[in-house]
Amino acid sequence: MTIMQRQILIGAIFSLVLFLLLSVLFFIAYPLESWSSLWVRTVMDLPFIYIVPSLSILLGVCYGGFSGYLWKKQFHMVETAVREVEKGRPVPDEPQAAIPEIHEIWVKIDSIQKHMLEQTKLSQKLANEKAEDQEKRIQEMISQERNRLARELHDSVSQQLFAASMMMSAITESRPLSDDRETKQLKLIEETIHQSQLEMRALLLHLRPAALNGKSLQEGVQELLVELMQKVSMNIKWKVEPIPLDKGVEDHLFRILQESVSNTLRHAKATSLDVLLIKRDDFVIMRVSDNGVGFEVEEEKTGSYGLQNMHERAVEIGGTLKIVSLKNKGTRLEVKVPVLLSKDDEHD
Repeated sequence: MTIMQRQILIGAIFSLVLFLLLSVLFFIAYPLESWSSLWVRTVMDLPFIYIVPSLSILLGVCYGGFSGYLWKKQFHMVETAVREVEKGRPVPDEPQAAIPEIHEIWVKIDSIQKHMLEQTKLSQKLANEKAEDQEKRIQEMISQERNRLARELHDSVSQQLFAASMMMSAITESRPLSDDRETKQLKLIEETIHQSQLEMRALLLHLRPAALNGKSLQEGVQELLVELMQKVSMNIKWKVEPIPLDKGVEDHLFRILQESVSNTLRHAKATSLDVLLIKRDDFVIMRVSDNGVGFEVEEEKTGSYGLQNMHERAVEIGGTLKIVSLKNKGTRLEVKVPVLLSKDDEHD
């Protein structure tokens, strides 16, 4: 039996009780002389036997229908709230004319939703912590493997290339200059070995990049360039000013410099490299220039992971990256990052 049918039944019982009550009151006010007078007595010019029962039934049905409609409406709102909780959506506001029982149900629904929300937050937090922990372990494994590969390449392939380069230099210097063809071929082999050495050094720089490890950006840049001077036959110059920066900004600038130097070693065929790190007008400017073969910037942007990585690092610290390159005239990379003043600096 639905709530509407139940309320109509209650209304019918109500009409019966109302009929009996009206009859008793009427008979007390107007006593009957005999039962046959029921057909004679009138109310509003209508026979009592018809009008009072009809009026009682009508009032009872109206009462039952109206109360059934109100109950159905409130139960429908409760059902809607439960469905919203089931779908994870916010529960609508409690109806203002809610009876105490509905109010208690609404309080329970709200409590259940808050509990489910807390459980969801806890589950997401645990999932995030698990994912971060897993990513950290993966990064550690990758770093260890990269270091292992770098050590093996340095101890084997890099040493062999160095030995081959020394032997080719000795052979070239000891041969007479009569056979130009063989001399050119040996020179070509020597250049190829030299280029392979540069590729290997760039690869090692990628596999095992140096980190600042508590050093300032100035110290890290100078240490990197000094070490590079000892390994490559390239004229390297730099001007690096001591600039106090946040750790994250220093790390990103250092990584961009590493990527740029690696690209120069691998592709530029340059004989000179200039590095500039200065602060001008509340901006940190890092410029890396070489006199290499250059490249088409627009074409390289679409297919180079290194350029894309440097651009993303510059954007992450609120800076801009600009590359100018001309064929056979060299390449210049410039990163410009605004220096944000702290509150103490602003007061000063």
